[in-house]
Amino acid sequence: MSGSVLFDAPGPRTIARHRAYTVVSILAIVALLALAVYKLWVEDQLEYDKWEPFVTPRYLSALLLDGVVTTLSMAGAAVLGAVGLGLALGLGKLSDHRPVRWVSFVVVEFFRAVPVLLLMILIFFSWGITRGESGAYWSVVGALALYNGAVLAEIFRAGMNAVPQGQPEAAYALGMRKSQVVWIVQLPQAIKIMVPAIISQCVVALKDTSLGYAVAAPGLTQVGEAIYQQFQNQVPTILVIALLYIAMNTVLTVVATWIQAKYVGDTNPIDLTRAGNMDGGQNTGGAG
Repeated sequence: MSGSVLFDAPGPRTIARHRAYTVVSILAIVALLALAVYKLWVEDQLEYDKWEPFVTPRYLSALLLDGVVTTLSMAGAAVLGAVGLGLALGLGKLSDHRPVRWVSFVVVEFFRAVPVLLLMILIFFSWGITRGESGAYWSVVGALALYNGAVLAEIFRAGMNAVPQGQPEAAYALGMRKSQVVWIVQLPQAIKIMVPAIISQCVVALKDTSLGYAVAAPGLTQVGEAIYQQFQNQVPTILVIALLYIAMNTVLTVVATWIQAKYVGDTNPIDLTRAGNMDGGQNTGGAG
């Protein structure tokens, strides 16, 4: 019923037109792929010696073991730091103490505004440059944690505010302190709302590890650079690394979809369209 209110069901002509659009789009994509393959062939980028590193066990080990594992470890460490920082800053922005709110606001807005690449370079040249490869590694992790933590702070704050006001009011009526209300009542419900956004930010952190090339950080980009400098096969190397990033992000997206379906469900666990009615009913009952 609600679907028919939002839009009319397509008729036979509309369905036929959409099918034609689909066919044209598929043909255009196939043509672009064919053109790309042709250009690679013309430029001698399909020769075996340029793709040989990606079928050689020694280089595959460097790509899969060293590059992928290091990239995933950087992203994992950055996500853990970002979640902790984001939770602290998000709760800080909801604090009853004005100095805490203002400090949290300034920190969040600053690190959200600074490009993550510049943040990596700043941390590296001010701290990590004298520490070798580990300095570059932690410069990437620190920059990603600060940037994504600032973004997650807004997600946590929005998720907490999305919990209907009747929930904390009922907890306060039972005599709970604010810390108990936050950790026992609001945060568990808010996390269910925030799961998709948090996982989406994890994908962003994983992709942004590729920016570590600017500070010579270990990972897929460094391995790729070493390979194409030796074999002069920039295009095949970039394609392979891109496919690896796509594969990792696809797996992460599948995991995110599974987590959302298992712990959140198909719809929002807190129906915000009925939040006003729920609050109104509780407030009316309390007033009566």
